[in-house]
Amino acid sequence: MTRFLIAAIATIALIPGLAHAQVRPGAQKPVATAAAPINLNTATMDQLESIPGIGAKTAERIIAYRQKNGGFKKIEDLMLVQGVGEKSFLKMKPLITVTGTKPGSQEP
Repeated sequence: MTRFLIAAIATIALIPGLAHAQVRPGAQKPVATAAAPINLNTATMDQLESIPGIGAKTAERIIAYRQKNGGFKKIEDLMLVQGVGEKSFLKMKPLITVTGTKPGSQEP
């Protein structure tokens, strides 16, 4: 019986698509990179969550901050958001940018 279970598990693990979850091509979440940093003033929830260290709650706080304050003036302002400290900010720094001071604005 044990040999059968081991063989069954090994077989399933070798079948493409069953060993790893597949994501539909159009359903992939964005990924923050240094080559394509996320703009804190225009980012969606999904874009913010693509930044390592930012989950749903922190993304909500970022959006609330920019609505209340008219956007981020500089990337360091991110540390004014609850849940973002200096240590996590330094990890995020290469992955974020601030363009304009209002969401949707592209003026520096």
